[in-house]
Amino acid sequence: MREVPAKVVAWFRRWPRWGRRTLAAVIVAQLALGLAAAGYVVSVDLPPDPAPPQASVLFYRDGRTVLARIGLTDRTDVTLDRVPSGVRQAFLAAEDRGFHDHHGVSVRGLIRALWSNVVSDSGEGASTITQQYVRNAYLTQERTVGRKAKEAALAVQVEFRFDKDQILERYLNTIYFGRGAYGIEAAAHAYFGTSTDQLTTYQGAVLAAMVKDPTRGDPVVDPKWTKDRWQWILRAMIEAGWLPAGAADRTPYPAVAPESVTAATIGGPIGLIADRVEDELVAAGITRQQIRTGGLNIVTTLDVTAQQAAATSIGTALAGQPKELRPALVAIDPRDGGVRAYHGGDRGRGFYDDALAARPPASTFKPVALAAAEELGIGFQSYYNGTSPRLFTGRGGAPLYNQDNLQCPVCPLDLAMVHSLNTPFYALAEKVGPNRIRDLALRLGVPAKYGDQATMVDLKGELTPGRTRADIAIGRYAITPADLATVYATLAGGGTRVDRHFVESVTVAGGGVLHEHEAEPERVLDAGVAADVGAVLSQVVDEEGEVPGIEAAAKTGSQQYGNTSDSSDAWTAGWASGLAAVVWVGREKPGPIRTKKGRSINGDGMPYDIFKGFLSGALTGRKTPALPPASHVGRMDTGDLETIEGDVDMEPGRIYPGPQKGDLVDRSLAVGSWSERTDRLTSALGKYTATGLDFSVSFVDRKTGRRYDYRGDRAFETASVVKTQLLAALLLRAQDEDRELTAAESRWVRKMIVASDNAAAVKVYDRIGGASGLREQLTRLGLDDTEPNTRFGFSTTTANDQTRMIAALTKADSPLTEDSRTLILGLMGQVNADQTWGVSAASFEGEQTAQKNGWVSRTAEEGRWIINSTGRISGEKTDVALSVLSHGHRNQPDGIATVEQIAALTRSHLGW
Repeated sequence: MREVPAKVVAWFRRWPRWGRRTLAAVIVAQLALGLAAAGYVVSVDLPPDPAPPQASVLFYRDGRTVLARIGLTDRTDVTLDRVPSGVRQAFLAAEDRGFHDHHGVSVRGLIRALWSNVVSDSGEGASTITQQYVRNAYLTQERTVGRKAKEAALAVQVEFRFDKDQILERYLNTIYFGRGAYGIEAAAHAYFGTSTDQLTTYQGAVLAAMVKDPTRGDPVVDPKWTKDRWQWILRAMIEAGWLPAGAADRTPYPAVAPESVTAATIGGPIGLIADRVEDELVAAGITRQQIRTGGLNIVTTLDVTAQQAAATSIGTALAGQPKELRPALVAIDPRDGGVRAYHGGDRGRGFYDDALAARPPASTFKPVALAAAEELGIGFQSYYNGTSPRLFTGRGGAPLYNQDNLQCPVCPLDLAMVHSLNTPFYALAEKVGPNRIRDLALRLGVPAKYGDQATMVDLKGELTPGRTRADIAIGRYAITPADLATVYATLAGGGTRVDRHFVESVTVAGGGVLHEHEAEPERVLDAGVAADVGAVLSQVVDEEGEVPGIEAAAKTGSQQYGNTSDSSDAWTAGWASGLAAVVWVGREKPGPIRTKKGRSINGDGMPYDIFKGFLSGALTGRKTPALPPASHVGRMDTGDLETIEGDVDMEPGRIYPGPQKGDLVDRSLAVGSWSERTDRLTSALGKYTATGLDFSVSFVDRKTGRRYDYRGDRAFETASVVKTQLLAALLLRAQDEDRELTAAESRWVRKMIVASDNAAAVKVYDRIGGASGLREQLTRLGLDDTEPNTRFGFSTTTANDQTRMIAALTKADSPLTEDSRTLILGLMGQVNADQTWGVSAASFEGEQTAQKNGWVSRTAEEGRWIINSTGRISGEKTDVALSVLSHGHRNQPDGIATVEQIAALTRSHLGW
């Protein structure tokens, strides 16, 4: 044995005694740890072969009745020589670049993972490929120090038993890739429709990117995430010398099959339930691979009777109805937050889930506004001004109407709820404060964000982006049926919120508990307030129709589609003791929803029928206690009756119909020849002119070719109606440049047309080159009477030019493409979706108006108002352009009323 040099010994002896002893202790401790680690590795037995994958079973809440089986759909092992070398390198770059240099464990990674688990319970990984293979083949996915230590020990033993190629082969055949694909051969077929030996290096890198997160990694689910990781893998391969420099930037991303091969493995509504169960378990730390291959017993919260009732009630209501109709139903037990029934679609696993699609909840959100008001001491029998229409400061001058223009001047809030009146609840929201209502909604169960977008705030292009307006009270801000169900379950639970969940417990094949849900009730609303809301909503049930044998509370809601009499979203939300439910009916892409007989579907129709049928079936044989009586929280003298103007019926609680669409039109006047009609109309309009009003009218009937104008070439300031021309000019410029609108331009034009935002209009005006650029494009559109001003609102136009603009939006030979015309008319159709005024006064139910209105007060004219309205009215027998331009009105309401009277008078005489 070689002796230690004397200089070293002398140097060591010069150390202080405590230093020599510390060094000796460290050496002894390292030897002891090494021996202990070696002993632990030897003590852990390596199973002879991995357990074969087994399907997991989902049970209903009774723990006996099978709901579904989740298992493998595809696995075919391949030998390593069939895996191209570039594909192997992609996996090594993604998961373990030192694979060929270690003996199964990365010591640095293991220490980091152990420390992270002990200190922060973060579940830190840093596993080698060998460790990943061991975890997938022999162990559970629990994130504990014990499991990590056993994983490391087995990884060392695997390294002694198998060579590197054998380990890599086993790894590639056992890893889960999503889409039910277990192993690289199944993944090659699932994502690229080919076999492993035909994969390119770049396709292999796509598969390698998915290992980290097989769900999010699916390029169809989150393409940006997958592509970013794919490029990261390519750069790692470049650093390792496996790919040429620049390959990560110049290589096109491989095309991936767009549809999951397992989409229909579990069909019908149960398929989406299986998806939601998997999502919940993944969030709890159980991997999809373990769910699909671990033979788990999963007891869900779903109730057999309730789920069957959902299927029956939906099936009965939708039988024979148009195929585009889509229903959703979510039912929650308010006592524990368990989902008792769920229907998000009937196409099976992997498809779109309507229960998780955010839609405007319409009047079903009014109970939240009422609850927020009671928290401030405003009782549900307080009197509010329920006249219609009403002007509110937060709506940019746009009047708000009640449905069917019902009038209830002295209206208690509970009666306003029963008849779903908008104006009292909008006024209530302004008094309470929109942010207070939003804060309560968050407490009740609406998430603060959907993705990166804050909930219940104006979006880009709306009046106040990022802020909440009083429109929250009438359900303008989209939320999902599932989240609305949580809100109603919290109300049904007396103000105690329990988070929504699908899983009660998960056990492994041997009986060990892998996961168990623990409910955490939280009081978020006073029980008396919740009782009052329930008492008010029970009156809605009395009005709409009782649920046989069950005391229930409910609210219906209908979201208007554009400027039509149709709905795009129809809702019913409510509860009985022990069960809250939300029903939605709509379309995948918003559009008019009608029955097979062509009747509009509203919340009090099909959704309410589904709701009643569901509650009756779900609670069959169960004793349902009565709902809590009203607590009468708050005072009755906190209304806003001081806002009532004019001579109205002041009898408390009296509801009566107000003017209806088309009421101003007198069809009896449209007699005689066309010449006779136009002469009488000219005479009638002349009487208005004689009173000092200054206005012009232009009319074109596209079906008959007839035209009429009254002083149609007289120039008036455009106000906001010029914004339609600004949009047309921008689209023409984009067409010339052979491009679509940029994202910024799209935001501007929506704000400019729908919200009449002047700041956005200024940006568009600048983009098209100001007055000269607008003039150039107007000439192409045939609008020779419009004179642009450097300040766009001061431009002048004629009523005839405005109807020519409508012609440019409807003629096939227009300079505007079909897509451009559709975009403009679509945005104009969204103007005044909840407050039909202007030329729409000349329309009837069943007809649609695409219009642009404008108003402005000119200080130079003693505050006199310019009121303009121009648009298209179309229907089964109607397709006309109508424009009314005017100025000199004493105030805005009088000006709007005059424009509407003139528009209606035009139809009365011409009788289109």
